[in-house]
Amino acid sequence: MALFRITSFKFLEFNQVLPVLPVLTRNLSDASTDLKGVLAAKIPQEIEKIKQFRKQYGSKVVGEVTVDMMYGGMRGIKGLVCETSVLDPDEGIRFRGYSIPECQKLLPKAKGGNEPLPEGLFWLLLTGDIPNDAQVQKVSQEWAARAALPSHVVTLLNNFPSNLHPMSQLSCAVTALNTESKFAKAYSSGVPKAKYWEHCYEDSMDLIAKLPVIAALIFRNTYKDGKSVGTIDPKLDWSANFVNMLGVNNTPDFTELMRLYLTIHSDHEGGNVSAHATHLVGSALSDPYLSFAAGMNGLAGPLHGLANQEVLVWLTKLQEQLGADPTDDHVKEFIWKTLKSGQVVPGYGHAVLRKTDPRYTCQREFALKHLPNDPLFKLVNQIFKTVPPILTELGKVKNPWPNVDAHSGVLLQYYGLKEMNYYTVLFGISRALGVLSSLIWDRALGLPIERPKSLSTEGLIKAYSK
Repeated sequence: MALFRITSFKFLEFNQVLPVLPVLTRNLSDASTDLKGVLAAKIPQEIEKIKQFRKQYGSKVVGEVTVDMMYGGMRGIKGLVCETSVLDPDEGIRFRGYSIPECQKLLPKAKGGNEPLPEGLFWLLLTGDIPNDAQVQKVSQEWAARAALPSHVVTLLNNFPSNLHPMSQLSCAVTALNTESKFAKAYSSGVPKAKYWEHCYEDSMDLIAKLPVIAALIFRNTYKDGKSVGTIDPKLDWSANFVNMLGVNNTPDFTELMRLYLTIHSDHEGGNVSAHATHLVGSALSDPYLSFAAGMNGLAGPLHGLANQEVLVWLTKLQEQLGADPTDDHVKEFIWKTLKSGQVVPGYGHAVLRKTDPRYTCQREFALKHLPNDPLFKLVNQIFKTVPPILTELGKVKNPWPNVDAHSGVLLQYYGLKEMNYYTVLFGISRALGVLSSLIWDRALGLPIERPKSLSTEGLIKAYSK
């Protein structure tokens, strides 16, 4: 049952936009479905494990830092702790020890669906446990109950000029939600440090719940003149409600794609820009809203979240020059022309990975199942077979294989979401699951403010040029 239908997002009072939704308890009152309670039971055990580990091995050297690392963006320096995921160069991402194919198989799915629900991945990232259907359903219901936006955020979004980039709108809206921060209020009242994580958890749950509503408002205001055909239904999962609010394509296949997309883009260990920025700002005890907004400002950069947009621009140029069905030889020629002009082939290579990105692979499998004859997918598939041998022949590329961005935009285009500037907002919604899970654990473990030591070039020269 849909609780409301939005006829226009422009200049509506808050209670017309999204009334507070009741939590459906039904048969889910069992303590095992209480995510916060499950997490609370695990935190003392983890604190003790780390305490004993540091007591025994705290003086051990983890890695070495070279001058090249210092000038090269700290690439490869081992200096962070991230509990939620680990990125292996040869294997790819693992969420709490589980690969993407394992997550696709083991995480709960919507009734009649085949792709994992992001709610299940969030449970996994926080607890390390694969949740059951009841636990995931409870998270879906809780996010629906927390999704209401305060009126000043709705007013802010409705008054942005339509030419303001969607990521700027997202960052501003999330920052403005800081008025609702339970962590900030608790800190001001002198809450004990051991309780920080509880208020960080509440803020994170609230923020994740509100992000699809913010993102839908941004989309409708920027691209659809403020008109919406979307609905919010507390019986639906997080992704399904988001798809309904977007109003682009309400088919089951697109909803399945969104579930997959929001799951696989969620986390990529702690060193990427959005994860590290969120962690860094949070280490100053800025609340989750301010911390996540910092992460989104990093995600907005062309070297991070904008990459799938650059892939589509490059593919469009290829099609314009070679036509819809180019030969392999013509594709090879275009690729060599791109490389010889000093440009890169967007969507190929990765800062850490040395194999095909598993996130690319699962999207390719989705495409083979749902849109095998789509011209743009066929072109991406053709490039997948063509680019790696060329990059290998070039000899300068450590990883000639495709990453996640080589495919995601093609799938979104197929289902009618053609507004490329909006794609990073989708990335941001997904990334919230990972970076906020990590932020909760940062506060639970009592991690201090991050403050690495910096050196000057002159100092380095004096130290190492003797």
